[in-house]
Amino acid sequence: MNGLNIKQLLDEIIAQAMQQAGIEHPIAQIRQSQKLEFGHYQANGIMAAAKKNGYPPRVLAQKVTDILGDHAEFSFEIAGPGFINIRLKAAFIEQNIAQFSTTNSTSDGKQKTVVIDYSAPNLAKEMHIGHLRSTVIGDTAARVLESCNHKVVRANHVGDWGAQFGSLLAYLDQITVVGEEISSKLTDLEKFYQSASKLFRGDKEFAATARQYVVKLQSNDPQCYYLWEKFIGVSLDHCQSVYDKLNISLTIADVKAESAYNEDLPVIVKILQDKTLLTESDGAQCVFLDEFKGKNERPLPAIVRKSDGGYPYLATDLAATRHRSEIINADEVLYVVGASQQLHLRQVFAVARAAGFIGPEQIFRHLPFGLILKADGKPFKTRDGADVKLIDVLNEATDRALKLIKEKNSSMTEQEQLKVAEVVGIGAIKYAELSKNRTTDYIFDWDTMLSFEGNTAPYLQYAYTRIRSLFRKSSTDPSRLTNPISLQEDQEILLALRVLQLIEAIEAYLEDYQANILCNYLYELARSFMSFYEHCPILTESHQIKASRLQLANVTAQTLHSGLALLGIQTVERM
Repeated sequence: MNGLNIKQLLDEIIAQAMQQAGIEHPIAQIRQSQKLEFGHYQANGIMAAAKKNGYPPRVLAQKVTDILGDHAEFSFEIAGPGFINIRLKAAFIEQNIAQFSTTNSTSDGKQKTVVIDYSAPNLAKEMHIGHLRSTVIGDTAARVLESCNHKVVRANHVGDWGAQFGSLLAYLDQITVVGEEISSKLTDLEKFYQSASKLFRGDKEFAATARQYVVKLQSNDPQCYYLWEKFIGVSLDHCQSVYDKLNISLTIADVKAESAYNEDLPVIVKILQDKTLLTESDGAQCVFLDEFKGKNERPLPAIVRKSDGGYPYLATDLAATRHRSEIINADEVLYVVGASQQLHLRQVFAVARAAGFIGPEQIFRHLPFGLILKADGKPFKTRDGADVKLIDVLNEATDRALKLIKEKNSSMTEQEQLKVAEVVGIGAIKYAELSKNRTTDYIFDWDTMLSFEGNTAPYLQYAYTRIRSLFRKSSTDPSRLTNPISLQEDQEILLALRVLQLIEAIEAYLEDYQANILCNYLYELARSFMSFYEHCPILTESHQIKASRLQLANVTAQTLHSGLALLGIQTVERM
């Protein structure tokens, strides 16, 4: 995608004028006006600059506007105690909308290598609703960064190792008949996991056998390793089926499991020992850093090796950190992990930096997120307290969307209705997630997310289909439109401006990876189109006006399509 950052451009213009006036320019504070419509921006930095340079704000604002004079593309006026209101002229918007494209990159040429650690299900059981946020948030970050020409390394750090697999493998070995296909035993991983766990808790002999299987697994016992590989293979197939249905870009090739770092764990301990960072505490090898303190200001241990010789998650995460820093040579690493892991990741990053695993210029960031709740404010679980399977949620979304589509358009074939229902249902789930502030909890509400009104995926998808219907009705091929866009009405100007603001929205998103910024942008774009559609006739106008407005509608459709694609949400031609 390409375009321009209007706020950045305006700030540069204001800065140049202030420089000519001999005024030191403060940090940019150009923003789109919340009160003024049709391409108004406001320069708020004038107030701070006036105070800093000893001028009355309106006097300084007058000096700046005098220098700017009669600008060809913008008009300037002083407002309030010293703000400068800036209005984009239609000619400026026309010129830039003609050059706008959703296919070229927004990159400034500085390509980064970014590792994104996301999804990361535990392969002991099927993916559940709790995996939705990490998976969708992380996948959006990957898509947006790639659209900006950055190199993205998707890292699915799945849990496939540890004590729990001892009981699972022991149970699998116990119930499997010689020569029987193992995958048939794992058709419902959730029930398999529950059965193995119940047996582990209630049968001391089985629990002892399960512990032996942990030792066998860590010792690469052939039979145990064979069972483990089969179990992991089936589990990954379960995950991939969810990713495919959810339109997530992760593949098997992106899996970098906990077990992949197993041989590196003793190396990590040796490095920490050589750097005199390890201290023995109750038999465990720990790192104590001054920045982590608990009650009574006692230092909190970062346990790298347990007293029984085993390795906790922190050791594996340190190995992953070293791999991403030294082998992948990442410029930035994003951890899309729940907020509850904040202390753990802070310790991982701090220990890694102390050990020299992370370079001074490398950025390792935790992108925390909140919980998904039911209407009563409690965690989203089944009546018996079990985690809700994510695949069941996705299937229900499709079923609910299909019912709505049948009510809305009965002229489509059953196959067409099902296809649309899948796109609408899955899109609704993802958009409901992404349109919320990443750090807050939110309530899962079917009626809201599947509504065709308000800030929802169905509303945006419907706006797209309405544009596509214009071209079907007029028998016009949008690729053959060559007429320039002429902006006369306020609704046309605002819609064209909204299109141009895509770059601003992407750059604002990248500041903190808050996808609700992109969602709000797309919602405002769709609303602007609906206003344009209602106030500006298209197909009944003269050839020149019709061609111009169809061209504007087409670039709007392209922007909606591209923007939704950044969120991993598909569109359909009819709804």
